[in-house]
Amino acid sequence: MATITSLGVGSGLDLTGLLDQLQKAERGKLAPITQQKTQQQAKVSAYGQLQTSLNAFKDAVGKINDPELYQSLSANVQGEGVKATATADALPGSYRVQVSQLATAGTLASTRVTDQDAALDLQGATAFKLSFGNGDSVDIALTADSSLSDIRDAINADKESGVSASIINDGTGYRLALSSKESGAEASINSFSFVDAGGVAVAGPFSEDAATQQMGKDAMLKVNGIDITSASNQIEDAIQGVTLNIASLALEDGGTATSTVSVERNTLGVREAVGAFVKAYNGLEGTINNLTKYDSKTQTAGKLLGDSTVRTIESRLRSVMIGSVAGSELSTLNQLGITLQRDGTLKLDEDTLSDLAANSPDALSYFFAGKDEASGMAGQLTTTLTNLLSDNGTIKGAITGAENRVKSLDERYARMEKTIESTIDRYRKQFGQLDGMIAQMNQTSSYLTQQFDALDAQLGRKK
Repeated sequence: MATITSLGVGSGLDLTGLLDQLQKAERGKLAPITQQKTQQQAKVSAYGQLQTSLNAFKDAVGKINDPELYQSLSANVQGEGVKATATADALPGSYRVQVSQLATAGTLASTRVTDQDAALDLQGATAFKLSFGNGDSVDIALTADSSLSDIRDAINADKESGVSASIINDGTGYRLALSSKESGAEASINSFSFVDAGGVAVAGPFSEDAATQQMGKDAMLKVNGIDITSASNQIEDAIQGVTLNIASLALEDGGTATSTVSVERNTLGVREAVGAFVKAYNGLEGTINNLTKYDSKTQTAGKLLGDSTVRTIESRLRSVMIGSVAGSELSTLNQLGITLQRDGTLKLDEDTLSDLAANSPDALSYFFAGKDEASGMAGQLTTTLTNLLSDNGTIKGAITGAENRVKSLDERYARMEKTIESTIDRYRKQFGQLDGMIAQMNQTSSYLTQQFDALDAQLGRKK
C-alpha cells in the first residue's frame, strides 16, 4: 500500500477538513466544563466581595462595642491658637484660659573664628562645658586638635548634651550656635566654657557672645484665675484630664490671649460611630443585592443568585438585628431611631440618636456594649460575624468549596482533553488507512483501464 504523507492526497478527498470538523465537534464537549469553571471562579470572587463587606461591618460593630465611647468627653475651644484634648479623666466644665507667655528654648552663640575646619588652640582644654538654667552642666570631651566643626560634631554626638549645635557664617567669621533641645527656663543653655582635665576653666579659642543670648522661658498662663507655669507649650492636667497646646499662639510683647475651654460629653463621637455602623450594614446589603439580583432587561443574574451561603448570612445577621437586648432601658434598634427598611437597609433618625447620646449615654452604652463584650447588640453581632468569618465559618467554607470545584473541573478538563486527543488520533489513523486504500484502488482502476484499452486495440475494437 502506498504511504500517505498528507490526508486526502491519495484519495482526493478533503479528509483534513473532515478531521478538523470532527476535532471541533469533539472539543465542543469541553465547553460545558469551561462554563462551569468560569461560574465557580466568579463565585470565589463574589464570596471575596462579600467577605470584604462583612469585615467592614465587623470593624464598625467593634467600634460601638466599647463602653468608653459613650462616656468619652471632648474639649472645645472658643478662641484662636489654643488646642485642647480631653481624656476619660476629664470632668465636664468651662475653663477660662489666659496665656501671657509662651515657653521658648534658650539659644547662645560664640564669638568668631576664621576657619571652621582648622585645628584650634584649646590652651590646655580637654572638654567643652555646657551649663543650664537648672544649675546642671555637661562636659563634652575634646581632642587636642579639635576644630570648630569637630566641637559641633562632638556636641551633637552626645545624647546627653541637652543642646543642638550648628555653625553660622555671619559674613565675617564662623560662630558656634547652640539651641536647647527643650523649652523652658530650667532647660535653657545659660553659658559654656573650656575646662582642663582638672575641671578648671581656661580661656579657650573662643568665648560666649553675650549679645546673642536668648534665655529660655517657661509658659505662663492662668486657668480660671489660677497661675500656671510650664516648661512646655503642651500643658497637661492644668485642667484635669485635659491637655492644652498653646504653641501656635501669636503673642505681642506684654499681651495676653484669652480662650474658653469647654469640656463636654462627646456626642459627636457616638453619632459618628453609630452612623458608621448603619453605613457599613447598608454597604453589606448593597453588596448582597448586587450579587443576588436578576436584571430582566439584560437577562443576567448575579453571581450568587439563589446561593444558600448568602441566605444563611442574611438570616443570621437579621435575627440579631431585629432581636432585643434584655435588661436594657433601650431594647430594640427602633428605639434608637434605627429602622429596617423594606429593601433590607437601615435608616437612621439623627435627632433621636443625638438626644440619646446627650441625655441617655448609659442606656445607649448598655444597649450596644452591654454589661460585657458579648451581651449587647454589638457583642451579639460580633459573635455572629466572627463565626461567619472564621476559618471554619460559612464564608471560608463556601470559598473552599468553590475552589475545590474549580480544581475538580480542571482535572476533568484535562482527562477529557486526553480522551479527545486519543479519539482524534484514532480518526487520523483511520483516515490515513482509508486514504491509502482509495489510492490503491485508484491505481488498480487505472491499471485495468490501461489493459482493457490495450486489449481493445489488439482486437481492433478501439476507434
